[in-house]
Amino acid sequence: MSEYIRYAAFKGRMLIVGFGSIGQGSLPLLMRHVDIAPDQITIVTANESGREIAESLGVRFINEPITRENYRAIYARHLGPGDFLVNAAVDVGSVDSIEWCQRHGVLYLDACIEPWIGGHTDTSIGIEHRTNYAHRETALSLRGDDPRAPTAVVMHGANPGLVSHFVKQALMELASTSGIRLPARPATQDGWAALAHRLGIKVIQISERDHQTTDRRKQAEEFCNTWSSEALAGESLQPAEMGWGTHENHFPHDGRRFDFGCGSSIFLDRTGCTTRVRSWAPQAGPFHGYLISHGEAHSIADFLTVRDGADVQYRPTCYYAYHPCDDAVASLQQFVERSYRLQPSQRLLRDELTDGVDELGVLLCGHDRGAYWYGSQLSVAEARRLAPYNNATGMQVNIGFVGAIIWTIRNPAAGIIEPDHLDDQLLMEIARPYLGSLGGTFTDWTPLAYRGDLYPEAIDRSDPWQFTNFRIVG
Repeated sequence: MSEYIRYAAFKGRMLIVGFGSIGQGSLPLLMRHVDIAPDQITIVTANESGREIAESLGVRFINEPITRENYRAIYARHLGPGDFLVNAAVDVGSVDSIEWCQRHGVLYLDACIEPWIGGHTDTSIGIEHRTNYAHRETALSLRGDDPRAPTAVVMHGANPGLVSHFVKQALMELASTSGIRLPARPATQDGWAALAHRLGIKVIQISERDHQTTDRRKQAEEFCNTWSSEALAGESLQPAEMGWGTHENHFPHDGRRFDFGCGSSIFLDRTGCTTRVRSWAPQAGPFHGYLISHGEAHSIADFLTVRDGADVQYRPTCYYAYHPCDDAVASLQQFVERSYRLQPSQRLLRDELTDGVDELGVLLCGHDRGAYWYGSQLSVAEARRLAPYNNATGMQVNIGFVGAIIWTIRNPAAGIIEPDHLDDQLLMEIARPYLGSLGGTFTDWTPLAYRGDLYPEAIDRSDPWQFTNFRIVG
């Protein structure tokens, strides 16, 4: 352990809620980079998965599902002022957990803002309020007047999370290659938004292609994935959502605007797992990804908005374009065919993976050189060498998650805060050794490439970066 950098020391109690792929993969990294004793940590989760991992590290493990009815009692049993709630669960309500922590002086982190179990499909709630846009607005509305409220970092794993820091690194590299001489690195939201505007960034895709493979292929009535199958199925049921850019000239025929909140985004009247878009990554080249709902689509678009009073002068379109591993694609297709009923068996693809890389980056489009992808290309073999209980996808998420824990410990009175407002240089310093090949690549690809006039889709050749050109109809 001594060869690893300890970035922070924590003296309080830490409650980890949920112990799936994030919890299991993050715990060794947490204990490696934070000065914390095993007896300070308690895991409360809804099943026996991972008990042997926790107990091998000396961490207390409790199988006790957390619900809307009992969460207050469980939190009060394990947490008090100065302690830390780490929410790594799929079906534990983030907003209620944040509110409880704010009232009781407890630090908080999650990887995404989750509703309580069944929240993605509760038709008693309007569809616009089942979106990640709505979850984000509700969480941020909990901010009070106390400038030193306990820190609650929302939505920080890989994406949401590290990708916000990738965007800043990409903007700096684009500024350098464009000959833009900055007096200093931007230090404020306004500064970053002004730089994106100056560079002419029209679209930011969170572009991910998972190439990991296994020789134990998906079985009938099984959902396989390189991270939580339940979480992927849940977010796939949400409407396709995106930050909506000021350059867009063609509002989608099935698009809807929000009549509340910051106004950065729109959503479509169809699920993310039935909406696909064109994207590009260095190893994959052109690929088709699902437009899966994610919180970074809203936070990044909002962060990079240039306003003049109430008027929006500039905003990029921003959304997640995701091609999961091939077995997960087959699982999603079957999930849709089953009328969105999750298969009775779920399998985390981790130990049985045999090969492959996860390419996770941000594709910045519309600047003078066309498109620029910046991100991580990490192989499953390297991920296993770096830390136990990880694959390539898990490592990218888990080191971002642990980095946010470290930032929170070092900044315990920052209130409710999103990835875009964290110290991206510290987070990248922590993450960089775990991200494999990290860097940027220019490409002359556009969503009009290889298209000709073959397809009956709406094509705007005057501006390749219109959403109508990215979207795959059908």
